[in-house]
Amino acid sequence: MDTGSHLLFGVTLAGLACLEPAVAQEPALAHAILAGTLIGSHAPDFDTFARLRGYANYVRVHRGITHSLPALFIWPILLSLPLAAMFGVWEHLISLYLWTFAAVVFHVFLDLFNVYGVQCFRPFSQKWFHLDTLCLYEPFLFGLHGLGVLLWLFIWDGNSGSHIGEMFALIYAATFLYIAIRASQRNRFVKLVKSELNLAEGICHLIPSLSWFQWQFVLEGDTCFYLGEIRHGRVFIQEEYSKADYNQNDSHPIVQATMATDGVRAFLHFAQRIHVCWKEKNDGYEVQWRDVRFWHKRKLPFGVNVMLDRDMNVVSDKLGWDKKAWDPPYV
Repeated sequence: MDTGSHLLFGVTLAGLACLEPAVAQEPALAHAILAGTLIGSHAPDFDTFARLRGYANYVRVHRGITHSLPALFIWPILLSLPLAAMFGVWEHLISLYLWTFAAVVFHVFLDLFNVYGVQCFRPFSQKWFHLDTLCLYEPFLFGLHGLGVLLWLFIWDGNSGSHIGEMFALIYAATFLYIAIRASQRNRFVKLVKSELNLAEGICHLIPSLSWFQWQFVLEGDTCFYLGEIRHGRVFIQEEYSKADYNQNDSHPIVQATMATDGVRAFLHFAQRIHVCWKEKNDGYEVQWRDVRFWHKRKLPFGVNVMLDRDMNVVSDKLGWDKKAWDPPYV
């Protein structure tokens, strides 16, 4: 999810920790846990620093090793030890570690439900897992947890630790119920799309929007990709991309000339539903690689553009999003 949401959930996890009597009674421990959950809720995204070596390197690294199974245990160790020393709470190191661990795990858990996906089972699997259920920013969850933080700050005093913990327990119960409802909605819509297009064996990806009543979908059939929307329970097909185009272009010499570029290699490391095309320019050729999952307004905004000269030498390659940050899809 987005950075703001992750950090907010880090604060509310610290509120949930007030269920533990020692946390409610000892300010030093409460502050240490707040620091641990706040930093831990963002720690897996420290891979953002990979951008310093270029966007292609960032695509290879992001939501990879920092979100892996070993990282779930390593991040809390790296954070809880210095925090225990800083706040002088060595006797509560296990508790500090566990709440920091909860923050890291919840971060990866939420990313798993996003469309972008996460390599959360490394080193056992390099596969990208994504449950296509939650938007990058979920207004309901942000508002629910934000309200809890406001009540914590302005309603309850420092002696109401157990009540604070109980309130956040209800908030987290509502959070998991909301995710379960969205997951059920997503599964129902996958079946609906396949039924409408008579493609029971097709692979269907859904992209949630900020609205509960509108989803985008990509359904891969034997011969093409079907792109469309679900609005208030009705399926609308908006575009079709032939898979034959990819199969033909994939082996074309012009396309093959782009395969060794850093951008294309990073793209192929991540992309799952690939469409590639090329067109002739005055001074050479332009090859466009796209991931069909991420479409908006009949366009495919995520991919890599490679410019070739007339001798099919690479002039430039650009990997990234061809859209405004605030435009859908929110992944």
